[in-house]
Amino acid sequence: MNLWLKATLLGIGLLAVGSVTSAEATEWRRGTVHGGHLSRSIVGNGLVYSGQTTRIGPNGGIYTSNSTCVNGIVDRCRRSYSATGPAGRSISGHRASAHGPYRTRSVGVVTGPRGNSVVGVHRHWR
Repeated sequence: MNLWLKATLLGIGLLAVGSVTSAEATEWRRGTVHGGHLSRSIVGNGLVYSGQTTRIGPNGGIYTSNSTCVNGIVDRCRRSYSATGPAGRSISGHRASAHGPYRTRSVGVVTGPRGNSVVGVHRHWR
């Protein structure tokens, strides 16, 4: 293989790797009014972005949420979350939503501290 072809293939490979690793990331952490902490990280890569939020309350309660969204004509998001109170009781759930130009739809499931689950469906027309 000649030197020009090797250099061209190397340049194409570097461009491909650079476009894959060019995700934008944001992280921050701050205190809350009553003494807890809130931290958030968001990573975006083109039309797909995901994030994580954690809130620790002053009394030891913890809330964690993870989400992934895809932007387009119809924006689609999935979010899962869990919370544990200072007494050890916990809830968890997940929600999926689609937001288009004419309507929004979402469905979610919440599981309570006793293991009971509730399903919710929501539609909103513009």
